[in-house]
Amino acid sequence: MKNTPMKNPLIQNIPALSRRRWLGQSAVLGSGWLFGIQSGKAAAPKASILEIKTISKQPEFYNGWPTVARRKNGQLVVTWSGGRVGHVCPFGRVEMMTSHDDGKTWNWPRVLLDTDIDDRDSGVMETAKGTMIVTTFTSLAYLRGDAYKKKASWMAAHARIQDDKVREAQLGEWAIRSTDGGLSWSKPIDTIVNSPHGPTQLADGRLLYVGKQLWKGPVDSWSEKKKIGVAESNDDGKTWKWLADIPSRPGDKVNAAYHELHAVEAADGTIVAQIRNHNKNGAGETLHTESKDGGKTWSVPHSIGVWGLPSFLTRLKDDRLLMTYGYRRKPFGNQARVSDDNGKTWSDPITISDDGASGDLGYPSTVQLEDGSLVTVWYEKMKGSPNAVLRQAHWKLE
Repeated sequence: MKNTPMKNPLIQNIPALSRRRWLGQSAVLGSGWLFGIQSGKAAAPKASILEIKTISKQPEFYNGWPTVARRKNGQLVVTWSGGRVGHVCPFGRVEMMTSHDDGKTWNWPRVLLDTDIDDRDSGVMETAKGTMIVTTFTSLAYLRGDAYKKKASWMAAHARIQDDKVREAQLGEWAIRSTDGGLSWSKPIDTIVNSPHGPTQLADGRLLYVGKQLWKGPVDSWSEKKKIGVAESNDDGKTWKWLADIPSRPGDKVNAAYHELHAVEAADGTIVAQIRNHNKNGAGETLHTESKDGGKTWSVPHSIGVWGLPSFLTRLKDDRLLMTYGYRRKPFGNQARVSDDNGKTWSDPITISDDGASGDLGYPSTVQLEDGSLVTVWYEKMKGSPNAVLRQAHWKLE
């Protein structure tokens, strides 16, 4: 190739998407008091962990950043970034497994999307019309540092495309759709924003995708163009348009320190969204913002006093809200909290798992089964292994 990787402006301006580099890590616990909201106001509901197990089928690969969804027919679906050799590499692809017995067993994974560059975090949902939507984003972060130069397989993978403009065109925030229960899938659709667990459906039928812009504007301005906000779809995920910006706290940096949002519509119509925060003010905390007008305007994000990231929001059958999130300091694992007032306050933490070997874990998502119990799926790099697996907890609130 004529352009060496580190001299190419396409590569120079792509932020490294390793969570350890790009998002950073922090053990700073911010104040739980702000705007009159206090996390931990209520004691945590009693919970029973019924089972924790590994569900991924290919331990020779690194499996990362999954999302689980429950379809109307009761089928569980999990999608993730599979086929990897590490947290950052050029081999990521979007994979899917299904379960017909509430997660007791899972079938062999299928590859849904495998571009010529790295396909990362994957979200999945089923719309009210029965359409399955799977999200992801693509990355060239594997070109950072010396790893690319030292690994012949990485260089060979990169060289599949000789034209930098063609490679650049594959960068984006994407969704694929299936209208036949996952048998066939559409071509990638530009969703404008990305977040690990994808969009959610509102009571009025719209799909709302609260997330972050990653690859917008000229290549040489990507680092300045990133912003958080909301995209919506009025045609069951076929097309997406920008709806609204989400404001930032005074003094906060959005492009470098707000990441990985997720939203849910509460019983009173409030749309609650949470943000992974790496600003000095409450670094490592989850921030909270909400909309009272269908996503057109949003409150200034504020702390809820929860250290942990990123968060996934579930509305339970009894209309309580559940947030599940990774806890990336000792004891490494995953936690949950419950709100019985539409997100205004959150309970003390519930421990889902606490036996992790390191902070290379998390991104839990949770669904509720017909019997009211819960299934949470996350990724975790196990002790003594270079790879990460998908783990699952079956648990219930008392």
